[in-house]
Amino acid sequence: MKTGFLISLAVAAIGLGQASAQIFRPPSVPLVTFDPYLSIWTAADHLTDRATQHWTARPHSLVSLIRVDGVAYRLMGLEPESVSPLPQTGLQVTPTRSIYDFANDKVHVTLTFMRPALPDDLDAMALPLSYITWQVSSADGQNHKVELYDSTSSQLVVNKNSEKVAWARETAGKLTALKVGTVEQNVLGSSGDDHRINWGYAYAAAASAQAKSALGADKALLDGFAADGSLPVTDDPRMPRAVNDEQPVLAFVFDLGQVAAKPVTRQVIVAYDEIYAIKYFGRKLLPYWRRHGATAASMLEKAARDYPKLARRCEKFDQQLTADATKIGGAQYAQMCALAYRQCACACGLAADANQQPLFFTKENTSNGDIATVDVFFPMDPQWLLFSPALAKATLVPILSYAASWHWKFPNAPHDLGTYPIARGTDDGGEGMPVEESGNMLILCDAVAQIDGNTRFVDPWWPQLTQWAKYLEQYGLDPENQLCTDDFMGKLAHNSNLSVKAILGLAAYGDLCQRRGDTAGAARYAQMAKADAAHWMQAAADGDHYRLAFDQPGTWSQKYNLVWDRILGLNVFPPEVAQTEVAYYKTKLQPYGLPLDSRKHLTKTDWTFWSATLAHHQADFGTLISPVYDYLNQTTARSPFVDLYETDDVHKDGMHARPVIGGVFIKMLTDRALWMQWAHADKNKVGPWAPLPEPPKIQEVIPTAQARPALWRYTTQKPAGDWSQPQFDASAWQEGPASFGTAGTPGAVVRTRWDTGDIWLRRQITLPDKPYTGLQFYVDHDEDVEIYVNGLPACQDAGFTTSYVTLDIQPAARALLKPNATVTLAVHCHQTEGGQNIDVGLANIVDSE
Repeated sequence: MKTGFLISLAVAAIGLGQASAQIFRPPSVPLVTFDPYLSIWTAADHLTDRATQHWTARPHSLVSLIRVDGVAYRLMGLEPESVSPLPQTGLQVTPTRSIYDFANDKVHVTLTFMRPALPDDLDAMALPLSYITWQVSSADGQNHKVELYDSTSSQLVVNKNSEKVAWARETAGKLTALKVGTVEQNVLGSSGDDHRINWGYAYAAAASAQAKSALGADKALLDGFAADGSLPVTDDPRMPRAVNDEQPVLAFVFDLGQVAAKPVTRQVIVAYDEIYAIKYFGRKLLPYWRRHGATAASMLEKAARDYPKLARRCEKFDQQLTADATKIGGAQYAQMCALAYRQCACACGLAADANQQPLFFTKENTSNGDIATVDVFFPMDPQWLLFSPALAKATLVPILSYAASWHWKFPNAPHDLGTYPIARGTDDGGEGMPVEESGNMLILCDAVAQIDGNTRFVDPWWPQLTQWAKYLEQYGLDPENQLCTDDFMGKLAHNSNLSVKAILGLAAYGDLCQRRGDTAGAARYAQMAKADAAHWMQAAADGDHYRLAFDQPGTWSQKYNLVWDRILGLNVFPPEVAQTEVAYYKTKLQPYGLPLDSRKHLTKTDWTFWSATLAHHQADFGTLISPVYDYLNQTTARSPFVDLYETDDVHKDGMHARPVIGGVFIKMLTDRALWMQWAHADKNKVGPWAPLPEPPKIQEVIPTAQARPALWRYTTQKPAGDWSQPQFDASAWQEGPASFGTAGTPGAVVRTRWDTGDIWLRRQITLPDKPYTGLQFYVDHDEDVEIYVNGLPACQDAGFTTSYVTLDIQPAARALLKPNATVTLAVHCHQTEGGQNIDVGLANIVDSE
């Protein structure tokens, strides 16, 4: 840490006396956040040490400069390198704000990033923006001429910097709103983990009366302001152009005049209009904030108008949360809760269903990008069970509705719904975690019922809950060889911690029966759970602790699932089980945490907090979580709050920026009165939710291999750069019928073997003489696919499918697909592991909206 620079988190920020003595260096600080696409962080001690970045570590540049008496300084970002930084003197990270302080001998600047993530107000929570606010005052009692510069990069709207963008300006009430977006606008046209949004529009908005504005090249605007405080009087007309071609930015300049001791405040709102948020079983869902017809302009106007009251509410929320977290878990715990809160919120997308009800979708960041993964929102939901039961319900509804639909044919709960932001289901069963996900769903549904004091939320899906309880009754006590949520450790039979989840899932179902008035069912499942727990204690016992697996003496594991026995008041396991485990965990601590089990030194942060919450004594809780605090404070891996890392290597990175970090709030659920106080402060009235969208009718226009085989030219050797163009000579390529892949790949109709890493395909087609209003590609791909029409990018999709799916066609390519048109389809598919397949056709989708 550099001399004179103090970083302190929320406890210090809100003045909690002796608790504020903690000094903490966040590995990465949230700046502008909303969802997995608008998620900008700084991975540095000082805001001027590095360029700001998306959670995927790709640059998403936000820049700020200040001129004081004609001398320029940097406040945010690395550019221009010739400009020195204004010394940074402090940082406070609270649940909803990141607050930086800067000062020299002339001025003091407070720069605040605020997301109005107020859990009792879904309209505020749903705002796709963050406020950036400067407060400048004289530090020496003298007046100083001050000017501010702020810019937002067009990097925010592309997946790759080679994509072309265009820009414009709008008026939003008293605001000037600058916007930028890709030319292609392939809305919801792609998915994946290491993937950034390339549809919709980024906005930067500021008060027209206070700011000058310009849309132009990053370097030119920065150099001009640094030199003389100016901006060009006209916007850069050279568009569209690629982001890596003289990077276009949205810039504002504020002339504060002569600044004295009284602070002068200016503000920029950075927002993102996705247009549509989620593709949900063929239907494009609006962002929740758009559900009543709001536009970007009206949203920005209202956001500016509401800022003063939102800021007051955010400050109050931060104070209350941090005080309660400190009381429950101590100062270090409160600091980590503050760092976790916005990360959890911005790893999810909030959409509105056909009834304008909220659906809250997790994205499995730094993993495989899955959407609505049950074993991801299970560890996440303590944050929302505590602060927003409405959002906890909104995470459960998509899985409950899917499981009740014709899609799902299995006796256990689903694992996920696809790859973010496209929820199309996993009708083949997907990644199998049958005991894991069934137990997760029963436990969460019971937690919601305990908050509500009734089962009205879960009643529409009671048959599914009953089915999952019967599944656990048969298969849960001694799980077969299968994955659990810790799938990175591989399959494990006789998993004792997974058995705990099944037992508590059965007890939770019994509690739900009791709340429904089914006393016989309640008694049956309560007795069953207690009997299973007694059996578990014998089968898992290993002297001074309990085993990793029933058949593996000399092993151990965190029994984090046990925490729900106490939280839900199920009282299935004797208290000494938890205390035996906690005492043993203290003997297994590594320098930076408690390993997940005896196999490796790898750990999960969320599960560590759950295991620590088993402790009955505050000192033991602190002992188990303190190494996590040390890892965050010392790691050289400057990622957002990591939830998977090596406990003996402070330099290694791990899974990060994930919603599961909301699991740190589980400790606060152990104080029943506090839990219900927070949960009942959520006045959002939600439901009834719309049923799962009916599947569209698919009429094949250019048939796939399902209907009849089509001949394609193909090669597995990388071709010349113009391979997708109509004039390219592919006569030397091989020819074969679709589809192309390996036998046994789920959903594939393989007629030509392809077993290499890449394949390139070409085929000329002629469309029928009919107009098709719902034309889409109809594709089965394993894995990543790119499709071109006459050389124009038409579609891309990451990951793999296990059946044929419809994919939107980009507008420019779609314009070529007219009745009677003859065009060249060109396809590239990339494979990494497992089964593989590629087949492409065209279909007309009826009633897809």
